[in-house]
Amino acid sequence: MTERAANANPRQATRLDAIAGRFDPWLLGLACAIACLGIVMVGSSSIAIAEGLDVGPFYFLGKHLLMLTAGAGLAFWMARTELKVLEQRGQLLLLLCIASLLLVFIPGIGHSVNGAQRWIRVPGISTFQMVEAVKVMYIVWLASYLKRYSEEVSATWPAMLKPIGVAIVLVVLLALQPDFGSLSLILAITGGMLVLGGVNMPRMFGPVLVGLPLLAVVAIAEPYRVRRLTSFMDPWADPFDSGYQLTNALMAVGRGEWFGVGLGSSIQKLQYLPEAHTDFIMAVIAEELGFVGVCLVVALFAALVGRAFWVGLKCAEMRRHFSAYCAFGIALWFGLQSFVSIGVNLGLLPTKGLTLPLISYGGSSTLMSCVAVGLLLRVSYELDRAQRQVARLRGEAAQPSAGTPPTASPLPSAAPVVARSVDAVRGTSRLRQRVEPTLGRAG
Repeated sequence: MTERAANANPRQATRLDAIAGRFDPWLLGLACAIACLGIVMVGSSSIAIAEGLDVGPFYFLGKHLLMLTAGAGLAFWMARTELKVLEQRGQLLLLLCIASLLLVFIPGIGHSVNGAQRWIRVPGISTFQMVEAVKVMYIVWLASYLKRYSEEVSATWPAMLKPIGVAIVLVVLLALQPDFGSLSLILAITGGMLVLGGVNMPRMFGPVLVGLPLLAVVAIAEPYRVRRLTSFMDPWADPFDSGYQLTNALMAVGRGEWFGVGLGSSIQKLQYLPEAHTDFIMAVIAEELGFVGVCLVVALFAALVGRAFWVGLKCAEMRRHFSAYCAFGIALWFGLQSFVSIGVNLGLLPTKGLTLPLISYGGSSTLMSCVAVGLLLRVSYELDRAQRQVARLRGEAAQPSAGTPPTASPLPSAAPVVARSVDAVRGTSRLRQRVEPTLGRAG
């Protein structure tokens, strides 16, 4: 609503401001269903590991529940935060992304595990993997950037190369840790959001053609990555060394058959399958719940990602472009990470250290996945609120107010607002007009 319309009819402005939205029940229900499945499977897959460490059979389940509870609190806080506040702090979030990845290299703060410098020590949490927080902050920054520079991104080289340059800075920091899985994910999210932002596709081919060989060089620079690639091609050639994880995962998948061996009856989780409650939890699901359980997990993630894209499309049609890009970024994140995690467990992709969002055990991943869900819910809330406000304006513009003669023009001061709002609802989305969608054209 324009300032003139608000001043001319303050009573109407108050009514519009008082309209509340609703959180999308599908997003909330699907996220809760995935989290509940994760609770069951973390409990089942971690009992043997916890007993082997002599910390009690439900040690990991208790910590997972604690992180989910804290994550639910963060999701509630995020769902009550106005998106305009996040948009205004986009530049600060970018600085925090870089600072977070540098923090792991500071002696006394950074924490190393198996030669990887990816964590920091946090009192009460033990360790926290900073790249999980970076994923959320980077998506919000990129969404704000695409909202502000949509025209330039689709028309000029510098505007397109700036987010790619930022991604390269993050990639370099991740390569130093090293974390090749998150590195690849950040690049994929950047490329996907740029395409949805209407980048000129022929112009995009240049960075892609340069980046792919460099990425390949990074992938083969370390001997252990080369072993992962070769063992992925034929894990049975060395089943007790480089192919150990994948062969045990495949045995778990094979034992599950159609309906699984039964919840809690997995054999591979009994100290045979490494990281059974984190990176390879999908293999335990396949063994205990079978093909049906695998299809259930895939269906839940497909529905969650599809619903997030749908909410993003509706935001784009309402010309709420920052909200749309946030929804698209989270959808890309959850979709790509779950695809890689499931593919690794089924032997379709080389082994990568990526958890299954909302299911795998891992405090950092659980907390930040919950924050992402809270952000999605906020997007859906503000979308529903905007739709209700537009519906109210259209209804009041169509009917004369009480006591007004039939010949009087109803709500003349609000007419320009109604026209623009109706145009925003009826305007054809550029996603349906072009193969290269441009959601960031400010209207």
